[in-house]
Formats: sequence, C-alpha cells, structure tokens
Amino acid sequence: MPIKSFRGKIAHGGQDTIVLHTNDGSTGYVIKKFQLMAKDASENLENVVKVTSIKQTVIDGTVDFNDQTILAVGMIWASTSQSSVHESNIIFENMTFNQDIFITNYDVQTTSEVNYYIELEQVKLGLDENTVATLKDIRNIEAEYL
Repeated sequence: MPIKSFRGKIAHGGQDTIVLHTNDGSTGYVIKKFQLMAKDASENLENVVKVTSIKQTVIDGTVDFNDQTILAVGMIWASTSQSSVHESNIIFENMTFNQDIFITNYDVQTTSEVNYYIELEQVKLGLDENTVATLKDIRNIEAEYL
C-alpha cells in the first residue's frame, strides 16, 4: 500500500493535527517511520514528542506506555556543550488507526520547537477492522473526558 509522509515544526507546548479521517473509515494507517530534528545546532533542548490517537488536553514531558492512545513517542536531547545529538524513537507498529492523529511537543529544559517527520503506510480495512479501529478511538475519547 502507499506511504504518506508528513513533516512540520512544532512549538513547545504545541499540538499538530494530521487529518486522516474519511467518510467510510475504510482506510487505515500504520506508522512506519518517526524522526525528530532540532531547529538548529546551537541550542539546548530536551524534547518529548508524542503521537496520539486523541487530542491531548494536557501536554507534558511524561511518557506512560500504559496509555493506549500513544502511537509513537520520540525524545531528542542536545546541548551546545555536547558533540552529538541523542534521539530515541519508539513506534507501536501493531497499532492501526483510521482517524486523525495528534502530535505534541514538550521541552523539559527550555521552550524549544522541534521538527518532525512521520511516514504512514495506508492499509485497506475490512468492515470488522474498520469497526474495531473506530470504536477504539471513541472509547479512548470517552475515557479521556470521564
């Protein structure tokens, strides 16, 4: 299936939306690549970037793998006194979704923005997979507001 790619720059405390929903929900997506890059080489940063299946009401630097809405997470840290940039990304490739996804950024050291690049593989969903993906998102949204 085709690969769709998205890129952007997100501010500290910001949230971007990648619009993926369709009228019939028969197109699903799986994250295949997720990368981060600092805005420039002359800044101190410790960014936590999360990709989630629901809009976040609180944007912070905490990562909890018990949170079933997390699709991917990345951390990037660098300092002007370091010789290299460190990056760690984890993608939950078994997570298929058919609704919009959300990307948040939180810099635990300063207020740096960060660049992101994400590749999504399109997958055709059968009726049962479509129903499961949609109901999972609805359940996660309802749980967020309880």
